[in-house]
Amino acid sequence: MNIRSLTRGDGVVIGAAVLLFIASFLDIFSVDGASGVSMPNAWGSGPLLLGVTLAGLIGAALIVVARGLPQAPKVAGLDLGQFGVAFTVFAAWSALGNVFDPAGGANNVGETSSAGPDAGIGLILALVATLIMAGAAIATPLVPALQAALIPAPKPAAPQPYGAQPPGGYGYPGAGQQQPQYGGQPQAGQPYGAQPQPGQPQQAQAPQAPAGDFSPFWFAVPVPRPLFSEDGSPTPIAELAPGTWYLAVEQRGPGLVAQTQDGRRGVLQDTSGIQRG
Repeated sequence: MNIRSLTRGDGVVIGAAVLLFIASFLDIFSVDGASGVSMPNAWGSGPLLLGVTLAGLIGAALIVVARGLPQAPKVAGLDLGQFGVAFTVFAAWSALGNVFDPAGGANNVGETSSAGPDAGIGLILALVATLIMAGAAIATPLVPALQAALIPAPKPAAPQPYGAQPPGGYGYPGAGQQQPQYGGQPQAGQPYGAQPQPGQPQQAQAPQAPAGDFSPFWFAVPVPRPLFSEDGSPTPIAELAPGTWYLAVEQRGPGLVAQTQDGRRGVLQDTSGIQRG
């Protein structure tokens, strides 16, 4: 899981989940004149625990996990992030109902109904937390400000010519090994970026033609972007995450041929807003 792929919207969801967890330990009832009486919290109420607290926490966890994975798994045709959004909306709806009727109908038993207890600080904070959580989960794909990376991408120490060995560290694919000069031919069966061994014939090398005067460079994406196969397949082979530096090795029409940290190559079709190193 890559935490650098998390967005500001995910940060709001995480913060709201922390607030919801704190609220679960506070009183859910408030009764006038009952000072000194111990009131239950969400962990002492099954409907509130399952419908609000756990639903909200599970929803937040699904959203964060789905964002951090290169490709979120799907359940019944929906990815984990969509399930998470549904959980947060359900939690907010349940919290709203509990605030309106804290006693859950118990105050309506008998011929004469009583006013019953009011919503306590725990219920009120739970409603605020779930509303913030659901709002951030829904708005993140729609609001560019929430799509920005939660942890900004670290800039390289200095732009380096392609072929120089990049400094070791997170975000540099192939760190620690010497990269070939652009246009050099890698050996068949060798990973991209490996040096041909002395004495090996040049004709055994795989053909690779540079595109015009293109100069390879490091770049980072502002939001998660799919990386498609070079053969034109519509199915993504990977997802580029914000906060990680990738190497652009070739211009392919309006897109870029990019190399991931594990050596995979594919076409980044959407290059808008990328940050060059």
